[in-house]
Amino acid sequence: MPLPETIAVKYTEEEAEYLSMRPLVRQTFRAPELVDMIVQVAGKDSARVQQILRAGTIVFHSFRYWWQGFDPDAAALAEILAKYPDADPTRPFRAADCVEVILESSGSPPRHSLRIERDAAAKASPLHKIARALRHAPTFWQRLMNFAAEAHPRYREYSYTRRGDLYSIALNPDQIARLAHEAARHAPRTLRAEFLEPPAISQIVFVCARPTAN
Repeated sequence: MPLPETIAVKYTEEEAEYLSMRPLVRQTFRAPELVDMIVQVAGKDSARVQQILRAGTIVFHSFRYWWQGFDPDAAALAEILAKYPDADPTRPFRAADCVEVILESSGSPPRHSLRIERDAAAKASPLHKIARALRHAPTFWQRLMNFAAEAHPRYREYSYTRRGDLYSIALNPDQIARLAHEAARHAPRTLRAEFLEPPAISQIVFVCARPTAN
């Protein structure tokens, strides 16, 4: 059947206990909005998206959502999914497109992640604002991009959750020490405190947004 224009959805916070006491919330989704939530969890896989729409439930950002399951029209669903990018291993890393850096510990999924957004890392530490003005020193974000240019990140995948291409570098001890040193000297105070306390870091991931076509 064609995708309905609107879908009545109920959701509540996901709990490990058998009986949840969390309040149940009702909301109306447009079909593309519901599909977008599913794609962020399941990826751009038509068969998986169809299966979830039929099942009528998904866990997203620690909330469980329910709706009356339905069998979507394949052509209508394909039209929505066609708007999402595909992974492209041929895309070179471009620092200008990078919007976030993620430091990850070992494990799958990683046991610990520290997210560094461009706007936050591009700010100068209060102790270095005057010095930077005098010598035009790069910000911590610029130092992270310089690190990427030297280490040549490898393409990993397109993330529908983060809405960008992911590039990664497996870090060796010398690189970890260098990043910690850069953070200690140049990162803003709040970011510096977070950076210096995480468990052992094993890789750095760069999130690059796709430029919007004119």
